[in-house]
Amino acid sequence: MAATFLAAVVVPSVSASLYMAFVAADQYHSSSSFSVRSIDSSQPSDILGMFTQASSGSTVSDSYVLLDFILSERMVEAVDKAFGLDAIFAARGLDYFYGIGRSLPIEDKLAYWRDMVSVNFDHTSGIMTLEVKAFTPSESQKIASFVISQSEKLVNELSLSARDEVLKVAQGEVRMAEERLSNARTALRIYRDSSQEADPVEGAKLAMQLVASLDQQLVGLKTELSTALTQMGENTPRIRLMRSQINSLEKQIQQERQRFGTGATSKQARSAATAFTDVAGRIQQYETLETDREFAERAYTSSLAGLEKARIEASAKQRYLAVFIKPTLSEMAQYPSRILNSILVLLGALLAWGVAVMAYYNIRDRN
Repeated sequence: MAATFLAAVVVPSVSASLYMAFVAADQYHSSSSFSVRSIDSSQPSDILGMFTQASSGSTVSDSYVLLDFILSERMVEAVDKAFGLDAIFAARGLDYFYGIGRSLPIEDKLAYWRDMVSVNFDHTSGIMTLEVKAFTPSESQKIASFVISQSEKLVNELSLSARDEVLKVAQGEVRMAEERLSNARTALRIYRDSSQEADPVEGAKLAMQLVASLDQQLVGLKTELSTALTQMGENTPRIRLMRSQINSLEKQIQQERQRFGTGATSKQARSAATAFTDVAGRIQQYETLETDREFAERAYTSSLAGLEKARIEASAKQRYLAVFIKPTLSEMAQYPSRILNSILVLLGALLAWGVAVMAYYNIRDRN
């Protein structure tokens, strides 16, 4: 029994203690604290508010995305490309237990990376704490700084992607409204080119004013004629002149009214009806085109306002990485925990030896 205790407990414990005391290389850590935040109008005014209100300015989901990113294969590949994991975490002296092996697959490198890097996320404050271990203080600090720079790059990419997605929809609405307005203006220009009139409604108003003016002149001449007939004969030059003027005005008024479908009878009624249909149709067509143009202009103005609003909201929701504590530079080694590891090996050996002894006596007693 003493031999088994010596082999199962004493030898492993002494070997572990000697390894920790004389072989295990010192490890230094570099820690940093940061948070994913958003730009908004209600920024805290002091440093205490930055910590206590960090969660209000950041998105929890973005923080979890960043946490997974730091412990992902993508980060391992970036660090390996920048520094070389095989070189920066190579075994120091005879300490092959804590050093990384050479030419390992990405899965083993990821497992080693997760042993050397830890990230804690405080859901209440939204602050993330990063700790990187390495065999020299400067290396741990460099790796921590690199991890933060890659994290900032990821947050910027996510923010830009979200901003572009929001603006993409608004810009699509603007393009559609702009195309609609262009089509409406083109249709109105084609109508004006074909009808040779800028505004048939205004033309009709001017024509009606002309008819009213001619009617007024006609009434005046007829009044003068009635007065003159009381004093002169029918064949006097003045009477004939006034009747000639009245006939000319009546023909002019009739022509003007026929253009707009009024003041005609019998055969003339048909041409007047055709004229009325043409004028009314032109006015209706013009008003339809003008309504489409006005609606398209309002829609275009509204879409521009929506684009500006979307741009402001996208800028207000832009994410950024706020670094509260920059990567520290250690002055003394924090790892490995030599005494604690030696004690854990001793306790594990004792537990394993005790279970083995109890199993042995149990089997012996049954036989």
